[in-house]
Amino acid sequence: MQERSSGLYAKLATLAVKVESYSVERHELDVSSGFRRVTTDVILRGGGHEGRGEDVTYIAEEHDDYPLELPLVGEGTLGGLSRRLGRLDLFPAKPPSMAAARQYRRWAFESAALDLALRQQGRSLGAALSRDYRAVRFVVSTRLEIDPWLAIDPQLEFKLDPTPDWDAAAMARIAATGRVCALDFKSFYEGTPVDNPPDAGQYRAVAAAFPGAILEDPSLAPEFRAALAGAEGRFSFDAPVHSWADVEALPVRPRFLNIKPSRFGSVAALLDCIEKSLAAGLTLYGGGQFELSVGRDHIEALASLFYPRGPNDVAPRDYHGEPHAGVPRSPLTPLDQAPGFGFAFAR
Repeated sequence: MQERSSGLYAKLATLAVKVESYSVERHELDVSSGFRRVTTDVILRGGGHEGRGEDVTYIAEEHDDYPLELPLVGEGTLGGLSRRLGRLDLFPAKPPSMAAARQYRRWAFESAALDLALRQQGRSLGAALSRDYRAVRFVVSTRLEIDPWLAIDPQLEFKLDPTPDWDAAAMARIAATGRVCALDFKSFYEGTPVDNPPDAGQYRAVAAAFPGAILEDPSLAPEFRAALAGAEGRFSFDAPVHSWADVEALPVRPRFLNIKPSRFGSVAALLDCIEKSLAAGLTLYGGGQFELSVGRDHIEALASLFYPRGPNDVAPRDYHGEPHAGVPRSPLTPLDQAPGFGFAFAR
């Protein structure tokens, strides 16, 4: 796909970057929903600095046999390195089982390259884009009971997945908390631990029980659109969006959009979509993919720079696992940012 040089990306594409070597670092965490989360950090090194990006590919086995001999060594610009990545097969041993994994892996290398280029230039991402970091409102995405989290912080907000075991009583109880701001139907997921087949009856009940909540990724088949008639102004999309062209191709123009950087693959495609979405008046918010490492810092940085007031599913890594005291509270107040693609906030 031809990379677009948006106004935002043009500020980054010419950044000088020198790569002398790279390596990878694996992360694992047993998750309560019954699977082991595995991610991989890509670490690019050069000029005494290192830049990191996180591969969030969902299938654990696809983090094995990671490619360690890609032709990345050299000097040039961030834009040039991005174009080179676009020509490489990042799964040389075996094609991934999910096509989206190619974007996820490319994003790991691209975000590492951006981090390295910024560090070599001694600049933060905000400084490079001439944008200020702002306090980040965040929500917690979970399939666990929310009451234990509310006992720790009654003001916490949530993004939840309506699952088949949600009956009318459960919906009423959860809605009564007044702390649910988004509901993710996940109708576009296939072959993942969080697949959620659409159900017209549930769609209708959820929309009625949570009249103010964003409705993310509903099925757009006629039966399910009919079940959500009148709620179209609350639609948001995530899984089908890998570029601004995908937003334009949706059969409905949403008011909201969940931005997950790894879905876009390249920095250019990400910034192009952000820029055009904001110009079109869409309300953006950041999305997470259970990052175990620097990927979580990156989505927090982007939320701070572009959509700090949205219901950002970018809660700090402290929120992984069982509810516990001492976690940072929303909003995250940014501190002075060091060079790179990171995000430092007050605790």
